[in-house]
Amino acid sequence: MPLTRRSNLSLAGGVLTVGVLGSLGWRELRASPAAELPVQPPAQAPSVQAISAQTPSATPAAAQTEDQRETTRSVGSPSAKVTVNEFFSLTCTHCAAFSRETMPQVEKDLIQPGKVRFVYHDFPLDQVALAAAMIARYLPPERYYPFVTALFANQDRWAFARGINTTDELWKMAALAGMSRPTFDQALADNDLKSWILQQQQADQDRWKIDSTPSFVINSQKYAGEMDYDAFRKLIPDA
Repeated sequence: MPLTRRSNLSLAGGVLTVGVLGSLGWRELRASPAAELPVQPPAQAPSVQAISAQTPSATPAAAQTEDQRETTRSVGSPSAKVTVNEFFSLTCTHCAAFSRETMPQVEKDLIQPGKVRFVYHDFPLDQVALAAAMIARYLPPERYYPFVTALFANQDRWAFARGINTTDELWKMAALAGMSRPTFDQALADNDLKSWILQQQQADQDRWKIDSTPSFVINSQKYAGEMDYDAFRKLIPDA
């Protein structure tokens, strides 16, 4: 069944309400068998109601007893002096632009030399982004960053193209990353992981007052919005 942006992001009877700021104003995502709405790529973050509570220098492997789905996804040295926390949605066009246009130089000039560690926080703005985040977390941690980068690079194809089946398109991307079909289906059906992602999103929103994506927290200071490399570099102490 194709994913739609009108499906609830729900947890334990609660509903994640996604606000899309634009000509249509605020829109609540409600469960509905209606046809998928024309895509309005969101930049405004969702308000959350009634929710119960790595390539170079990838994150070290967690203990065998730790749930790998829920371990921190990051790139860069754990001993870097500066940690950048990015709050992003895989269907956010501004997040995709940052990944395509700014992140390559961030990786080259700040991450690879050991100056910065980049930590990723799922902040899905709709049902499609939530599904993509779940699939990404079913890959081994060392494949997470390349997979998310590939999703952003091909966002128009799997998220916004007219007449597509988003589940089929996500499967194509996951297969290229080495995921089997049974694992892919398991990821999409994993309600525990879905609940965990939404709980983390709620906690992050409460703590940092995230109201748009992408947002970055550096040294306990929040910065919002897509930015070029020069603007981003100014936020990094002694970069």
